Amino acid sequence: MLLAELVTTAQTVTATRSRLAKIAALADLLGRLEPDEVEPAVGLLVGKPRQGRLGVGWRGVASATASVEPAAEATLTVADLDEAFERLAAASGTGSNLDRTRELHDLLAAATAHEQEFIARALLGEMRTGALEGVLADAVAKAADRPAASVRRAAMLQGDLGATALLALTGTADELEAVGLVVGRPVQPMLAATASSAAAAIETTGEASVEYKLDGARIQVHRRGDDVRVFTRNLADVSHRLPEVVDVVRALPVHDVILDGETLALDEDGGPRPFQETMSRFGADAARETLLHPWFFDVLHVDGRDLLDEPLSTRLAELARIAPTHRIPGEVTADPEVAERVSRDALAAGQEGVVVKAIDAPYAAGRRGASWIKVKPVLTYDLVVLACEWGSGRRTGLLSNLHLGALDPEGEFGEPGAFVMVGKTFKGLTDELLRWQTARFPEIETRRTANTVFVEPVTVVEIAIDGVQRSSRYPGGIALRFARVKRYRDDKPPAEADTIQTLRALLRG
Repeated sequence: MLLAELVTTAQTVTATRSRLAKIAALADLLGRLEPDEVEPAVGLLVGKPRQGRLGVGWRGVASATASVEPAAEATLTVADLDEAFERLAAASGTGSNLDRTRELHDLLAAATAHEQEFIARALLGEMRTGALEGVLADAVAKAADRPAASVRRAAMLQGDLGATALLALTGTADELEAVGLVVGRPVQPMLAATASSAAAAIETTGEASVEYKLDGARIQVHRRGDDVRVFTRNLADVSHRLPEVVDVVRALPVHDVILDGETLALDEDGGPRPFQETMSRFGADAARETLLHPWFFDVLHVDGRDLLDEPLSTRLAELARIAPTHRIPGEVTADPEVAERVSRDALAAGQEGVVVKAIDAPYAAGRRGASWIKVKPVLTYDLVVLACEWGSGRRTGLLSNLHLGALDPEGEFGEPGAFVMVGKTFKGLTDELLRWQTARFPEIETRRTANTVFVEPVTVVEIAIDGVQRSSRYPGGIALRFARVKRYRDDKPPAEADTIQTLRALLRG
């Protein structure tokens, strides 16, 4: 298939707000792909080339694009682009930068103007993947005539939509249904919605496990025999950084297990150390004096038995059996007053708040729904930095005022998966954070004006607010009230940022 057909389909999907129209366009494309084109095409559409990181940054792409005239006629195929990406990924050692530059120039010289733009976005991970993966999964189901639920489940458990698309399009229905958990292969973590109070959350869930929300880093731990692997919420393998977690899980009375939990540093009294200390230790390749303690709140597999579809009550019973001393504190209740008491206890213990989890709900990997609801004492949301303005006064020479964006998954206010600006803030920024962002943001700069540096939308920051108000200044129709920076979230990808729809719902609250 010509790459131009893929590019045209991507443009069609971007141009329409109709989910059904997007699915139809993508299904038509998928149905015309050869089997060996399916995985590369899906990777390109969601901005995740199957080769992973290609060693090409924004400056390299911008320089190559500016110096190469686009081709007049479309001749590149999907296979051509995939092979070029293979060569870019394989370049290493002395002279690799020159090899990548030459390869990139040759590739762009063979591409039309629209293809050049598409290739640049694929290289830089700017295909707005947060929204498109769900739409594309439904398109795979339509093209393959398979149940959408089966495709979505297989994609979550395989962790690779391209592989799932190939299986759905070329395999049998039974093969698709047979996809299950594999110990050692991480799955997307289940996510939580937000409520203003534990009592309000209980009204939504009914009987629930009200658990402490620890101020730590999310981990997913896989063990097969003595082999233990620890993954971040982004599914990166950090086993070598967390030997203390590996030792704890290796000592559990099981052979195979998959656990979901948090890890954090504790002070001398057993209370949580600041989140920054946990993340500093979490991100270190070398051993540090600070130890990280694992706490688990769910178990997805035990000794050959998948537990994803079992109710939370069953999973908690298994967790109590295999890891009783490493369970996150909590209490099962349907009483709003009890839920509020647990919430107060969590705050008194120095934790962030609670997560209220419906006791009869299965584990919905990679999804955010009403079965898990997080409750914090203040309204906090994870937003993405879109730009930063130079400061004045004592902040002269430092990047200060942040432009903040919320995720728009379905493209209600623009391009699907893009970020809608909802406000600015410089409040809460310490001198250390000011220095950090002044050094960091020019590295991911996309353009600048006299006063503002615009950046790739990849940096997640936790923002506390007092609410939102209607505003015609921003395309989402709202603006943040009294926004202030809590911390940067190095552990979260931009696709997991809070949505513009979540923030707009506060108007009704």
